[in-house]
Amino acid sequence: MAAAVPSGYAPPLPTTIFNSTPGTRFAPFTLRLRLRPRRAAAVPAAAATLREVCAGRVPDHVLQRAEEVGYVVPTEVQEQSLPLLLSGQDCILHAQTGSGKTLAYLLSVFSAIDFGRSSVQALVVVPTRELGIQVTKVARILAAKACTVMALLDGGMLKRQKSWVKAEPPAIIVATVPSLCQMVERRAFTLQSVRVLVIDEVDFIFGSSKQVSSLRKILTSYSAASSRQTIFASASIPQHNRFLHDCVQHKWTKICTKKERLHVLLSLLERDAPKSAIIFVAEQSERSKKAGNPPSTAVVVEFLRSSYKGSLDVLLLEEDMNFNARAASFSEVKGKGFMLVSTDIASRGFDLPQTSHIYNFDLPKTATDYLHRAGRTGREPFSRLECGVTTLITEDEHFVLQRFQNELKFYCEELPLESMFTFNS
Repeated sequence: MAAAVPSGYAPPLPTTIFNSTPGTRFAPFTLRLRLRPRRAAAVPAAAATLREVCAGRVPDHVLQRAEEVGYVVPTEVQEQSLPLLLSGQDCILHAQTGSGKTLAYLLSVFSAIDFGRSSVQALVVVPTRELGIQVTKVARILAAKACTVMALLDGGMLKRQKSWVKAEPPAIIVATVPSLCQMVERRAFTLQSVRVLVIDEVDFIFGSSKQVSSLRKILTSYSAASSRQTIFASASIPQHNRFLHDCVQHKWTKICTKKERLHVLLSLLERDAPKSAIIFVAEQSERSKKAGNPPSTAVVVEFLRSSYKGSLDVLLLEEDMNFNARAASFSEVKGKGFMLVSTDIASRGFDLPQTSHIYNFDLPKTATDYLHRAGRTGREPFSRLECGVTTLITEDEHFVLQRFQNELKFYCEELPLESMFTFNS
């Protein structure tokens, strides 16, 4: 929940916002953030409050709810982006993880809807159920009982939700692309009355061959672009080198075999003693599935549960888990120490500030994926806890990691394998 992070925390990334007026091309301008991670930022005496930034454009009862749960002073991203968002212009909001994008675009949503009207007026599209759960939680906190916020995140619930939405259309819908399209195609509701359309983690959705065609329908066929505000939000920006350099330490160690990889991981966990950790594992390939092999996530979890002697609970999160199992895994890790083994599903939208260490058991596919994985740590406000990202690679993968370093402009320290670990044959 990016919006809940105080302004003193936000990693020092440039924030780029693109705005446009109807019929014109997006025109970029850049906002330079000067905040340092894990250090309290000095607040000027005349700093604007969130209420002052939103005055006259966001309903008072929404601002009051925001203040009641602690959203009083805007983050720098919110202070700079809200005047544009609240103007109703289409825009693309690029800002680092934990900077407050969620609250910013939700305030724009609440500024546009008519609380006395019974229709779907705002739509927030998310790439994963987990991100949708967090966005829905913030939206419902702000809405209180003034309007209905519905989450369309689980295929198993859609039949029941179809009857609900026909009886009383929600003002705001938070949905994954497949669930939303399924409901629209079943004519449960239309999107013609939508005033604000938000696509969160837009680069991730457009990068998914499974979702991009459906997203185009949402943007062009299901609703009218001329009568709505469209907001694209993303944390993947090219100017992220200072975040990667300042927030976390990056390390790598070279391994040879799968068995060795597991033992190296165990030794790293024993050496680092993380407060909480996420271990990222690659998704299982179709060829591996057809061969009847267990997914790497299951292999890692089984190994750690039998070999890891630390105090952290070993939990699993992966794409193929059903909604209830995924929701249970996510709720289990909130607010306590954990060791979460996950595919890249945990790299977007997960706000677990207590995460101190990231381990790339498998190398991510792209530099952007590395960025989002790394962005799960270094998020705890004003903490002096040392955070780190460690990547396990084979000899053939070293050039890929080097390419990531060149693209993201960070330095990755080598951990000599032979001096740290011994293996049983």
